Amino acid sequence: MSDLIVLAFDDETSAFQMRDKLLQMQKQQLISLSDAAIVTRKADGKPKIKQLNSLVGAGAMGGAFWGMLIGLLFWAPWLGLAAGALGGAIGGKFTDIGVDDKFIKEVGEKVEPGHSALFLLVEKSTPDKVLPELQSFNATVLQTSLSKEDEAKLREAFGAPEEA
Repeated sequence: MSDLIVLAFDDETSAFQMRDKLLQMQKQQLISLSDAAIVTRKADGKPKIKQLNSLVGAGAMGGAFWGMLIGLLFWAPWLGLAAGALGGAIGGKFTDIGVDDKFIKEVGEKVEPGHSALFLLVEKSTPDKVLPELQSFNATVLQTSLSKEDEAKLREAFGAPEEA
């Protein structure tokens, strides 16, 4: 089971920098992420969501492959390719795995202009090696599904006092 962690930042770039650092640590097997998403709010007030995994692209690729294969059977590989890619992209658009899109939008509405938030679904981690690497980021813990003790350790790592 994955744990949800939502972190807030006072600028638009820190969330991307932390995500990149976490992806680097994932390659070192220090953490395993199921999903990640970033919400930034530009000065015009519009929130922008950037998901780690794009199901639209993956669906289009898979659909194109199967569409072309089926199209070969009926002597119309290009038609099958186009129809499969379109069908796969539409299927990917309406498939939701990872961090719930509705939840991301709700929190994104609360992010102030010029700020950002990072949503993480963490499958497993080695906290004693991961947290020291992330302490340099000026993050605020907004919400987690961690136990009270683990959440307190996370808040402490980012320099926040324990919540009552």
